[in-house]
Amino acid sequence: MHSDKASYIVMDAPPAQEDSRPFIQVAGYLESMQLRAPRVLEADLDEGYLLLTDLGSTQYLELLEEDPAAADVLYESAMRALLIIQNRGEAFQAHLPPYDAGRLHFEMSLFHDWLCEKHLAITFSDDDEQQWRALCDLLVANAVEQPQTFVHRDFHSRNLMVIHDGPGILDFQDAMEGPMTYDLVSLLKDCYVKMSLEKVTELAAGFAHDARQLGIHDVGDEQYLRSFDLTGVQRHLKAAGIFARLNHRDGKPGYLADVPRTLSYIVDLAPRYGQLGWLVDFINARVLPGLDSPG
Repeated sequence: MHSDKASYIVMDAPPAQEDSRPFIQVAGYLESMQLRAPRVLEADLDEGYLLLTDLGSTQYLELLEEDPAAADVLYESAMRALLIIQNRGEAFQAHLPPYDAGRLHFEMSLFHDWLCEKHLAITFSDDDEQQWRALCDLLVANAVEQPQTFVHRDFHSRNLMVIHDGPGILDFQDAMEGPMTYDLVSLLKDCYVKMSLEKVTELAAGFAHDARQLGIHDVGDEQYLRSFDLTGVQRHLKAAGIFARLNHRDGKPGYLADVPRTLSYIVDLAPRYGQLGWLVDFINARVLPGLDSPG
């Protein structure tokens, strides 16, 4: 929608399918933090219409694919915005739903149920199930024991827009109070575009230092990296399961192509964490070969 030289977005969210109140609430929080997110200009919740400011049409992902040399500037900008979310967001995080153990366990069940059992027809033995439960317990403990912050939950290259004072931040309506490393994992271990493990580790360490200087946490570098890596395992199991569910439940097969990249982040961690040995072996021996098979 255009008016004179300005451009606006009309969001159609039928109340029967979607509750727009969390979107409006979190948009207000981000505006209060002086971040660039769509601003709600008008809202008709009964009919499910919102009039929003427009943040343009260029995703981070598009520019990263077209011009890889832009990566340093883009990630620096995104990490500055994330520091603001975690620092200024402290004033709002208690108003958000908790990213608790029950939700974390459910999210990982999507990998088990939708990718492994539904999509690949993998049968878990009794030992597999025992190993799986132990792994999930480890990952949940890692998440809930971290300092809890304002978490966007999908802070990645498809939800960040390239603007002059950006990034423009989209798709924030599912924000929660959760583990401090979650959004950084979403950004640096992105399911849609991949950096080297060495570069990810370097950027994560720099972010950890800056966040510590702001008083967001007082965790040492080694512990922060462990929390970051294991949070990534939880997120990537969830994402791989969601991609399979999108195919089977929603008729959207395109995301299946992102599953090998998503799971590669877990495989990459094998040398660092012996606790992931069963999962890495399971992915390499039973999951990835099935994804490579026709049909």
